Amino acid sequence: MARIVLFDGTTLDNFTTPEGEPNPWILDNDGTMTVPGKWVSIVSKATYKDAHIHVEWMEPDMPEAVGQEKGNSGVYIHGCYELQILDSYGIEKPETSDCGGIYQMYTPLVNACKPALEWQTYDIIFRAPRYNDRSELVEPARVTILQNGQVIHNNIILYRQTPGGLTKAPVPEGPLMLQDHGNPVKFRNIWIETL
Repeated sequence: MARIVLFDGTTLDNFTTPEGEPNPWILDNDGTMTVPGKWVSIVSKATYKDAHIHVEWMEPDMPEAVGQEKGNSGVYIHGCYELQILDSYGIEKPETSDCGGIYQMYTPLVNACKPALEWQTYDIIFRAPRYNDRSELVEPARVTILQNGQVIHNNIILYRQTPGGLTKAPVPEGPLMLQDHGNPVKFRNIWIETL
């Protein structure tokens, strides 16, 4: 196992835009990284197969906003499966588009969200899809996800990619993408431990 630190509060250099340009997100004085709201997502330079992925984020306080306009961002596993980030605190029955949902695929088992302005965590245990020597998919990806220490997805199968990612189909190895959906979500302490 090897740990790859993607963001430790000191540099933005471990991410680029999807086109390979320098990371345009904001490096804050407190060692956090803020989404600039310019609709420019970022992609890790490092790629991985099976991995434990750790991401910490904080929702902005947007009391007048509703739905997808309220602290929207996302963690794209392998650049193609979106784990939603949203201010969904207090929602009794979250949907696939709420925080913790695999966008348009799976709802979280529970709403594990904290209120806005509190730090939250995702711990993602990801098993990459398997392909044979003819590049044919023989086993789809699987993932178990904990949000703030609670299991929100347990060994679910990711049969396909979600909208908005980097690829048109699942890939055997890929980067981590963080979404800029126009809201000033903050991030810190992002790393991947290859498995």
